[in-house]
Amino acid sequence: MDVGLEGASQGAREARERARGLVRLALPFYGFLAALAMAWRWFVRDTWIFVSPVAAEGAPAWAFRSSLALGLVIGLALVAASHVWTRFWPSGEEVSRSLGEAIGDLRPMECILLALASGFAEEMVFRGALQPEVGVLWASILFGLAHLVPRWPLILWTAFAVAVGAVFGLVFEWTGSLWAPVVAHVVVNAVNLPVLSRRYGRG
Repeated sequence: MDVGLEGASQGAREARERARGLVRLALPFYGFLAALAMAWRWFVRDTWIFVSPVAAEGAPAWAFRSSLALGLVIGLALVAASHVWTRFWPSGEEVSRSLGEAIGDLRPMECILLALASGFAEEMVFRGALQPEVGVLWASILFGLAHLVPRWPLILWTAFAVAVGAVFGLVFEWTGSLWAPVVAHVVVNAVNLPVLSRRYGRG
């Protein structure tokens, strides 16, 4: 067998195994985080996690359909912003390449499962549970730190996560509903994960 073809085949197998390992670890981890966040809100605030504490006390919250529509618009806007960054700035290309290589060769259904799990669990933790206790700013900083990889260029991904966390936090405060940030988060990951995997994650 040609050495180059053998090396490419080995790289593809390793990329696929990386993706499988990511899914096996991420799904139960996110499930645990979501359950923990829900329990925290219930026992600390005695309220349902999908509404803000202010809305739970009687302030009007956005209707479910309106929250979903807003989340879809915000999610697509963030996808567009990330693609502009990737296309026109070298730093964006470097971040995308690093992330794609890290996630490996994900299948479409795995991308959907990861997008749903991360979108729900991370919003439940950082917006639903933490934000009522520490405020938008600190919840956004903690969200960014959860995405911290202390090496260039992925430190830029951390800064981007802080900014996105602030957007999600303000939307949660504005609508009184966690559904808008959840949908936006799921949309961003559901679009970007397969793009990153297809471009850079296949070894």
